[in-house]
Amino acid sequence: MSSVLDPTDSATALAADGTATALPGMGRALITAGLLTRESAEALYAKSQARSTRFIAELTGSGTVVAADLAHTLSQAFGAPLLDLDAIDPLRLPRDLLDPKICQSYRVVVLSKRNNRLTIATADPSDREAAEKIKFSTQAGIDWVIAEYDKLMRMLDSGGTASAGSAAASTGDFEFGDSFEIPAEEVADPGQNEVEDAPIVKFLHKMLIDAFNMRASDLHFEPYEHHYRVRFRIDGELREYASPPVAIKDKLASRIKVISRLDISEKRIPQDGRMKLKIAADRVIDFRVSTLPTLFGEKIVIRILDPSSAKMGIDALGYDAEEKARLLHAISRPYGMILVTGPTGSGKTVSLYTCLNLLNKPGVNIATAEDPSEINLPGVNQVNVNEKAGLTFAAALKSFLRQDPDIIMVGEIRDLETADTAIKAAQTGHLVLSTLHTNDAPTTLTRMRNMGIAPFNIASSVILITAQRLARRLCNACKEPADLPDEVLLDAGIPPESLDGSWKAYRPVGCSACNNGYKGRVGIYQVMPITEELQRIILADGSALDIAAQSRKEGVRSLRESGLQKVMAGMTSLEEVLAVTNI
Repeated sequence: MSSVLDPTDSATALAADGTATALPGMGRALITAGLLTRESAEALYAKSQARSTRFIAELTGSGTVVAADLAHTLSQAFGAPLLDLDAIDPLRLPRDLLDPKICQSYRVVVLSKRNNRLTIATADPSDREAAEKIKFSTQAGIDWVIAEYDKLMRMLDSGGTASAGSAAASTGDFEFGDSFEIPAEEVADPGQNEVEDAPIVKFLHKMLIDAFNMRASDLHFEPYEHHYRVRFRIDGELREYASPPVAIKDKLASRIKVISRLDISEKRIPQDGRMKLKIAADRVIDFRVSTLPTLFGEKIVIRILDPSSAKMGIDALGYDAEEKARLLHAISRPYGMILVTGPTGSGKTVSLYTCLNLLNKPGVNIATAEDPSEINLPGVNQVNVNEKAGLTFAAALKSFLRQDPDIIMVGEIRDLETADTAIKAAQTGHLVLSTLHTNDAPTTLTRMRNMGIAPFNIASSVILITAQRLARRLCNACKEPADLPDEVLLDAGIPPESLDGSWKAYRPVGCSACNNGYKGRVGIYQVMPITEELQRIILADGSALDIAAQSRKEGVRSLRESGLQKVMAGMTSLEEVLAVTNI
């Protein structure tokens, strides 16, 4: 038998003297969890009855139980997921699904509707009257989600639901998951467990939907000894979104593995897989799944791979006119090597795919080797590296050269063998695109030299290097001018001649439409063509400082200078540029 309580159960408890004392299901759950004695629970309940207040208000208002502890306890007792309402944008909530008077009266917030069932946040899942009133009013079933009482009250006091205009603007064509489904071909048949694990299935489905709607790039499912948390990476920052019961960690991990076609019996080693969400008849979103054994269970990170990001166009990436012209000139050349550098998460893959999308024409043969392929591009021959099977980057490159390619993309140059093969391809009439992990464009050339590549091969093959970072873009709805002293601007690197009052620096404020004053990200680039003068420095085994000094003479801006141009254009804040171009 399950120990999970009925969400609408209101039990009659026996007092010490054997008389019957009506206690709501919440009180019984707190007694079972050891947070309340029976005597104190009955006393608080009697006080709430006498004052015509809610039992939960007496519990939290008196300080007897902390709202967070209460929510965790009820989540486990009633088998309902726990949600952090601070991570919810009220403007994204659906409207007209439930009378606002009912929401205020019974202290609930409607989160979504799927088929004929409402997902509703409540702090008191034992309120039978609320459940019956909502069911009668909507003629729909209810799936409870537990929220902390104080956060729920703040949301209700601030309005709770979106207005018509703002809701439509926030959600676009989607209604919080109504049109989402997991394609049948991607899901293995779990048999009878599908019925038993229905809350797990719904919880995972909702997390994926919410992450996509909130423009998250990654979802982190993290088990710890006494709690479990789900975090979304939004605009480069991790935010805790939900804290479900820790007891679901194994079933949730198994569910993700089943969909991703991973071995559910193997929990000792990391695994990688993929799964999909079908948004509409003609659109599917891919997810890359990575599992990692930790002390208290498997941590799972799911990356959202939206194919539309490769088709945004080069203008959407944030290149200025001069940088864009240099890049387009380089990719139009028939042979040579183009390198994109930067740390993990700096947008290198999107930049490469954008270039490939521009080059992808019927008369061109394009082959890519990646670990793994993140975005599917029709018309491009994509190969996943499999080092266990012997299919390394170098092995794939050698095979490509026997496949009559015009353009080759290598996911990353990691070793001398891969670099040597890529350079030979660039020298023998192929356009090669790849990535390296270096801090800026000049140090990329010295990094290749340190890998053991001869200066002559570097100078004769590399035609352009782009270093990049991603900075958070200021929200246009709430950004406001920042009053920064000239000394601060000069110290950051703004040229004295630019302090003429023709532009304004802005700072983040924060509103319901953004994430702490930022919404989306913009690229910061250092685009360095390899000119004849730079080739001479490379052949003379010059240092990164020599290369940087010469590139500056040729008009190549550093990453900091490029970022400051974005500040002067009002796209991002000075603090953000200083953080992502830390020098």
